[in-house]
Amino acid sequence: MQTADTADNPFQPEPARIVRHYNLIKDHRFFQVRFVDMARAMSFTYNPGQFIMLSVPGVGEAPFSISSTPSRPGILELGIRKVGRLTDALFQKKDNDIVYIRGPYGNGFKIDQMRGKDIIIVAGGLGVIPLRSILYYVLDNRDQFGRLFFLYGARNPDEILFKDEFFQLKEREDIECLYTVDRVGDHKDWSEHEGVVTTLFQYLPEMDPKRTNAVVCGPPVMYKFVIQELLKLEVPKNQIQMTLERRMKCGVGKCGHCVLDHLYTCIDGPVFTYWDTLHFRELI
Repeated sequence: MQTADTADNPFQPEPARIVRHYNLIKDHRFFQVRFVDMARAMSFTYNPGQFIMLSVPGVGEAPFSISSTPSRPGILELGIRKVGRLTDALFQKKDNDIVYIRGPYGNGFKIDQMRGKDIIIVAGGLGVIPLRSILYYVLDNRDQFGRLFFLYGARNPDEILFKDEFFQLKEREDIECLYTVDRVGDHKDWSEHEGVVTTLFQYLPEMDPKRTNAVVCGPPVMYKFVIQELLKLEVPKNQIQMTLERRMKCGVGKCGHCVLDHLYTCIDGPVFTYWDTLHFRELI
């Protein structure tokens, strides 16, 4: 039973019901979950870029980025890859089954810094899962931001996450979507670009770097080359934000798995600016 005490305690796991789930690509599944207590479900607040701890009793607990946007309260959305004991158990769950959630944790994206600016969102592979939150937040508050560019790359067309959803975004006039895959292969119906995600930067229009913010998430090798492209555009280092949730384990700074000098990714992050990484190069 939800009480005022547990609602105010981010360390207290709370029961949540799986409302809907479906497969995205192989070994990747989309979950919509809602707190059992409806008042808690509607009052749960978070920032794009934050994460929750999800547990299955008797199995374990792990951090997962929130893929939904706080501008659409009531439901939490998660994109989860099957990689171990906890996710194996989670993938056996059915709609209406109960899991436990606590949080939110982490710092999230610097929304106030981004307001009034042009936004470039660059996602690679699974990195699109946490960036989906900021993408829809900007779309839901469209009048607060400038132009919006969404660049997304995957290894091949079969590994595009949220494919139908993202291709529908191309029909909108208030966002420019650029999609690419490393190799098209035999997918003759693929009508987008071919090449790594950095090849999409050539299609961006001229931009005022001082009025531009970028957010980035993807595999480790991607960051170096994406940042190089953003620096070519002269985007200020403190206006390039990256989410590094892949480093986290316990989520609350106790296990030391994500510690770097005096920084804890789960507490001081998972969102860092490129300026931050200049002092802690091991971050990326």
